[in-house]
Amino acid sequence: MANTVFSGIIAYTITPFTLDEQINIDVLHALIDKLIDAGVDAIAALGSAGEGVYLDDDEWHFVASETIKQVKGRVPVIIGIAELTTKKAISRAMFAQKLGADAIMVSPFSYYRLSEDEIYDHYAAISDAVSLPIMVYNNPATCGIDMSPEFMLSMIETIDNATMIKESTGDIQRMRTIHRLSQGRVPFFNGCNYIALDALHAGAVGWCTAAPCLIGDLAKQLFDSVQHGEPEKAKTLFEHQLPLLEFIVNGGLASTVKAGLEIRGLAAGVARRPLKPLSEEKKKTLEQILLKVIG
Repeated sequence: MANTVFSGIIAYTITPFTLDEQINIDVLHALIDKLIDAGVDAIAALGSAGEGVYLDDDEWHFVASETIKQVKGRVPVIIGIAELTTKKAISRAMFAQKLGADAIMVSPFSYYRLSEDEIYDHYAAISDAVSLPIMVYNNPATCGIDMSPEFMLSMIETIDNATMIKESTGDIQRMRTIHRLSQGRVPFFNGCNYIALDALHAGAVGWCTAAPCLIGDLAKQLFDSVQHGEPEKAKTLFEHQLPLLEFIVNGGLASTVKAGLEIRGLAAGVARRPLKPLSEEKKKTLEQILLKVIG
């Protein structure tokens, strides 16, 4: 899928575990098939919902490899990379390219506070090492780094393989700024579930979300209704999904999506410690929300 143009619903998988914390490959395969059947436009592995930073090297490589094998070219595959060191990020980017990934999503992970020069060099070094399209991912809540629209656009302009942006702060004004400053030429994606409708109206070309793991094609229906100029239908679809979207964000994606999958009959295990599974009370709340959203 060389020169793939990404848009629409990019669905994020979780990393399912067995009771002894091994990768549950059967559940991962089943989830990937379920997402593709729901009409998603791409699959993304090893993001926040996929607990990529909580996996050891062998596990990370295994999930990346098995995801691409199971997708079998039916939709594009994006591999998430969030590493403290540029050396490790390059290694994983090269591995993703060797496997046949269609793009990588790179977030600058920090312990020490990074300057813009350091962040720039991190992305530039990864770009020099691979030929894959790079999604510049801004998620300060998890990565500890907040990149301005102006800075991200400067990287898109000057780093060869940096081609698109995922903005996850939840600040709709940033998305409008990206769209305005780039004159709509730089594709950007919404990464904040509870502003999905506003983001699409602000010019986002797609929505990166783990919600399809639980609600099937409802996210795709929302995207399509915006694309087809059906604002009332889009508003109704979004408001119907919103309680679930807010719940999974506020409760932590890995823990809430895994609990929701269990409720829906797919045993994906629990999030890796120190992350905690949902309490029984929260599981009941999630079950009630799912019942209202998907019946």
